[in-house]
Amino acid sequence: MYVDNENFDKWMEKLSKKLNEIGQNLQSLINTDKVLDENDRLLDNQDLAFLLKVSFRTLQRYRASGKLPYFTISHKTYYRAADIRAFVQENADSKTYERFKKENQLDKQTSAKHGG
Repeated sequence: MYVDNENFDKWMEKLSKKLNEIGQNLQSLINTDKVLDENDRLLDNQDLAFLLKVSFRTLQRYRASGKLPYFTISHKTYYRAADIRAFVQENADSKTYERFKKENQLDKQTSAKHGG
């Protein structure tokens, strides 16, 4: 295939525009961590089940009873870290909660969130 200079320049210009568009799309994906507050992570069912050492069914019961706030995106369930902390604090005895805070370094996250 023969490409003369004029067609080559047009082709390169199209290619450059497309690469810039792809770069912008990638940049927007990279910056998704700025969508939420930096201290408010999202956890999915697998993350939370592992963290709380419970089954998926137990998480389902907590959701159904209204004890554990959640939301779904594309049929996948997510939990906000702040909601999980509140849930554990309300439902665990003080010793268990203190152990949970220590294991998950919640003191550092909470103090960083409140500027302390």
